[in-house]
Amino acid sequence: MKVLIIGGVAAGTKVAAKLKREDRSCEVTILTSSKEISYAGCGLPYYVGEVIQEKSALIVNTPQSFSRLTGAEVLTEMEATAIDREAKVVKARSLKDGQEQEFSYDKLVLATGASPIRPNLPGMDLEHVFYMRTPEDAYALRDAVNEIPAKRAVVVGGGFIGLEVAENLAARGVRVSVIDMAEHTLPGFDPEIAEYVENRLADAGIMVFPGTKLEGLEGDGKVEKVLTSRRGMKADLVVMSIGIRPNTAFLEGSGIERNPNGTVAVNAQMQTNDENIYAVGDCASVTNRITGKTVWSPMGSSANIEGRRTAKNMAGENRPYAGVLGTGVCKLPGMNVGRTGLSETQALEAGFHPVSVVCVVDDKAHYYPGAGSFVIKMTADAETGKFLGVQVVGPGAVDKIVDIAVTALTLKADLSQLEDMDLAYAPPFSTAIHPFSQAVNILENKMAGELETMSPKEYLDGKAEGWRVIDCGMTPSIEGAQYLDVAEIQGEVPGIAKDEKILLVCAKGKRAYLTQNRLKYYGYTNTKVLEGGLSVNEVELSE
Repeated sequence: MKVLIIGGVAAGTKVAAKLKREDRSCEVTILTSSKEISYAGCGLPYYVGEVIQEKSALIVNTPQSFSRLTGAEVLTEMEATAIDREAKVVKARSLKDGQEQEFSYDKLVLATGASPIRPNLPGMDLEHVFYMRTPEDAYALRDAVNEIPAKRAVVVGGGFIGLEVAENLAARGVRVSVIDMAEHTLPGFDPEIAEYVENRLADAGIMVFPGTKLEGLEGDGKVEKVLTSRRGMKADLVVMSIGIRPNTAFLEGSGIERNPNGTVAVNAQMQTNDENIYAVGDCASVTNRITGKTVWSPMGSSANIEGRRTAKNMAGENRPYAGVLGTGVCKLPGMNVGRTGLSETQALEAGFHPVSVVCVVDDKAHYYPGAGSFVIKMTADAETGKFLGVQVVGPGAVDKIVDIAVTALTLKADLSQLEDMDLAYAPPFSTAIHPFSQAVNILENKMAGELETMSPKEYLDGKAEGWRVIDCGMTPSIEGAQYLDVAEIQGEVPGIAKDEKILLVCAKGKRAYLTQNRLKYYGYTNTKVLEGGLSVNEVELSE
């Protein structure tokens, strides 16, 4: 079988390597427009921040080493220009000398990836405007930080890559601002979690300006000012991270079906509408495991999984790829951020009846050195108890929480099945009741009506108006609020009517819950706990 793969990096090279292992007799050729066949795209921000010191560390395989390792032929700097499906031929042009060539195939794999969006705005051609997609982008940005030398930078776009670049520039001593036209950064996260992260970034010196549209750049030959819908911002360099577009324009006229966003449409076997042509990685859309809907998941992790599954299917296994969950994790200054499954917003849009809780739990035994907290937002379906997703922020191993959630979602678990999992515990690693299990218990308490709450979003939206704030932390910490110590509540509380609207607030939410439980026992009927307490919310009493 003669297999032609257009594109390398993650998906294309994975197809080639796995296919040659499955069936050594396959004749596999990779065409790639870049000079390198495989590089660590997710590691680029860390080269900028000098966490990764050497350029060579970003190159996973050279064309020569990959060929020797796998037996696949690799042709670099070859750009595919058209596909003749009837003749089973790909037309390509050499970027070295412009020469046109044709390559025949029995099976074709499209792994052409995606390219950064370059907005048509004034000043985009100025010097010191950077993108973050290839090793050359990272090399150029790191060199510029040293050579300018850069004191101020603006990152346009608040997704994972944009925020990772911001973190690494800040670590180099550059004063960084991030702008994003959306209401919040971190696409896929619910607003209160995104806002919590934005506030923590500000504490770390990275100023985030959501709801701010880029309008252009100004400067004399090099960028000096960023023009936005809010105000002008001085900058020595700008990093554009506003999104990517799939590299599929060359398919025009081929008859290969594409989605409205330009990605190639595929079935569960990663086949296009032509059974002899497959598409994988950032140029293709896949299926969301929970909703069954078509989604775009341009991630290195899913690209590798898709590549492996496609190779096995081409070799005869014919097993469907189940799709993605929207899993992601990101390291930021002083905290890590992760998510998987559906957010509350997405669950509502998908037709579920979502119920969520925001809780703050210890990430390991509180007495162990280095212990911190996780802020977790967990979502389930109110009618069925089906677990739907999690978002988590904290200085510790958020990936552990996310990966447990991925397992639960993959196995289609409901909350009752997640209650009593025998998860690993020792003080350096976890709490006796695992933080994931604690979040499950808290959400179940809320669904059962044992915990009655006001969410951070409801609080931000002004739903606390008319409610009396009661401070019930370990020690008084809300100026002007009445303080209650749960240990001292042994009956009616003087000055508080049993039907009065009472909002209970503590540092994290746990003592507020204990206070609510005690007050309910003594006949108080209208209390709510502020989810996340003062760890997530800023609570000030009006004069």
